[in-house]
Amino acid sequence: MHPRDLRAPRHRMALLGLSAALAGLWLTGPAQAQTASDNGTGLTTGARQGQSSASSSAHTEEREPEDRAGTQNERIGARQGRASKVQDPRPHFSAPMGSNHFFGDWGGIQPWLLDRGIHLLASINEEFAGNVTGGKQRAYSDAGQVGMELDVDWEKLAGFRNFWTHMLVVNGHGQNVSRMFGDSIAPVQEIYGARGNVVAHLVAMYGEQTFYHHRIDISAGVIPVGSFFAASPLFCDFMNVAICGNPAPNKYTPGTRDWPSGNIGAVLRVMPTTNSYIMAGLFAVSPHPYNGGISGWALAQDGLGKISTPVELGWIPEFGRDRLIGHYKLGYAYDNSRYPHLYEDRNGASYLESGLPARQVSGMNSFWLLMDQMIVRNGRGATNGLILLAGAMHDDGQTVAMRDHVWAGLTETGAAWGRPKDTLGAMVQHFDMSRTVALQQESALRAGVPFPTNQWGAVYGVQSHMNVYELFYSIHLGKAMNLQPDFQYVQRPDATTVFGDAAVLGVQFTVVL
Repeated sequence: MHPRDLRAPRHRMALLGLSAALAGLWLTGPAQAQTASDNGTGLTTGARQGQSSASSSAHTEEREPEDRAGTQNERIGARQGRASKVQDPRPHFSAPMGSNHFFGDWGGIQPWLLDRGIHLLASINEEFAGNVTGGKQRAYSDAGQVGMELDVDWEKLAGFRNFWTHMLVVNGHGQNVSRMFGDSIAPVQEIYGARGNVVAHLVAMYGEQTFYHHRIDISAGVIPVGSFFAASPLFCDFMNVAICGNPAPNKYTPGTRDWPSGNIGAVLRVMPTTNSYIMAGLFAVSPHPYNGGISGWALAQDGLGKISTPVELGWIPEFGRDRLIGHYKLGYAYDNSRYPHLYEDRNGASYLESGLPARQVSGMNSFWLLMDQMIVRNGRGATNGLILLAGAMHDDGQTVAMRDHVWAGLTETGAAWGRPKDTLGAMVQHFDMSRTVALQQESALRAGVPFPTNQWGAVYGVQSHMNVYELFYSIHLGKAMNLQPDFQYVQRPDATTVFGDAAVLGVQFTVVL
């Protein structure tokens, strides 16, 4: 499994949104899975998980028929603002960043492209953060990303009915300040790492075909697993990368890596009713730190003989006259690879003390439960109101250093105080490291050797648990542009008591060009 920075995503470009595949899942209401949404966006934008971030965007996207912000979680990173005249694609697919562009319709270029089924966008995201107290030292850092996304509707372009292709490349810079003040478990900036220090890192490149009025959706190619499974466009309203895009620990395991790493594979989604779905995937597991090499383009890597098989069940109910939408997801993933035990050698003793190799464990399991529910509606759209969200994720503690991650939070749009395109959010996250990795670290102390690194990076002491509290306010500055002040309190950095609790102030700027 790679170190955390290897895949630390990202601002998911907005993209990721694995758009279509989840097609009617997240931002779409039950009936919207097959028909256009109230404002014509198809709301399936949120289905893409990795998707953008636009916190306020995600919520404002449907405040008014003409005002849709792109989703948030795997985005190129941009929080949108009000919509231009560029229209989103058909009901079963909605461009990850919605139809908003800072430069409008690009002097008529965007409408011309859209008439031919070509959806093109670029996005910029910058995040500055620093700890004002706590940690091993005072530090600050800027991390940012530029992303390009291309989605093609081949029915419009060449007559291939219900067929799309999706492609996303990114370029990133900077480092996460959390590593500088001594934490690798829950970095406070979502954009950093995993981009290989190359000009154009491939995140996703896959085709998508739908059947039977979009009740069956098949996607295949290079796909970030976490952008389809255990995903929500609400996650990247928050800046902490442990939740943004896709929750830890899944996205740090080789079989379910998330943005900006993509696994070669396929996803099948079936909607037996308009408000429920069954989704399953089959992915090649890369034994290398970078899927597809440092650039992501080396698709013919060696060692791709093992597979992971995630499965997810989802329910998308709407309650009452206000259509208070909810999203409830239950999932499981199995990776049939062999991984070294974090503590034991072949005799069951500490491999660090015996000098023998760590024993190999066959298979890796993970489970997740995600839910969100709108409590009060402030206007039209799937995210325009007060929404409560919570979830839990569990991985095998024998081979994954983090065993459990639970979270709870809320987001609220600003209609009540006269700022309908702003978004306020709060979240608490709790992380439990595995007892097995603690045994490993205790044995390292006895043996007088350095702590081994794990999926999350450097280790400073015996790890047990930690908490992160986050509060943000996303300000809509203008069309396709948002500024988000952010405060995070990191309790027990790196899941130890080696360093004092860290208070972190940050600000995030996003724009879709």
